[in-house]
Amino acid sequence: MSMDNDILEVLLTREEIKGICERLGEQITKDYEGKKLLLVSVLRGAVVFMADIMREIKLPCEIDFMSISSYKGASSTGVVQFKKDLDINPEGYDILIVEDILDTGLSLKYIVEILKTKNANSVKICTFLDKPENRKADITADYIGATVPNAFVVGYGLDYNEKYRNLPYLGVLKPEIYTK
Repeated sequence: MSMDNDILEVLLTREEIKGICERLGEQITKDYEGKKLLLVSVLRGAVVFMADIMREIKLPCEIDFMSISSYKGASSTGVVQFKKDLDINPEGYDILIVEDILDTGLSLKYIVEILKTKNANSVKICTFLDKPENRKADITADYIGATVPNAFVVGYGLDYNEKYRNLPYLGVLKPEIYTK
């Protein structure tokens, strides 16, 4: 059975996603010229976006990863669990957090607060998707790929119970899949 059968609607095609990465990469390249850029991906969902966007940034940059968890199945628990810290000391870097989706904002606000205590020159956010309808924390991204409606989206790194991350597009998951 194909994963495509579980998708209600395609929101962003592979080609549209490529255009988003090119646009963001061009802007980030301009904004970070002459700076010591550290891209920080939030595992696991953002790894696909991180790989694509870093290839579009035409500057020297370093990458590192953090891991937190606040979701169980289809919904946020509201409790952020820290699983992996940075390997690189961020002092003196301009950090750009690369995230898959800015949803409630609780997890990302937590990450930003932690990174701001580590003596980085700056901490900004680049998110593939912004879902403002669901926001619970006072936080906005500096770079936004696309704004999406309050629907359960999967593909291009985003998952439901670790499935669908490998879809090359962004789709809305059929409700009967996650309400079983």
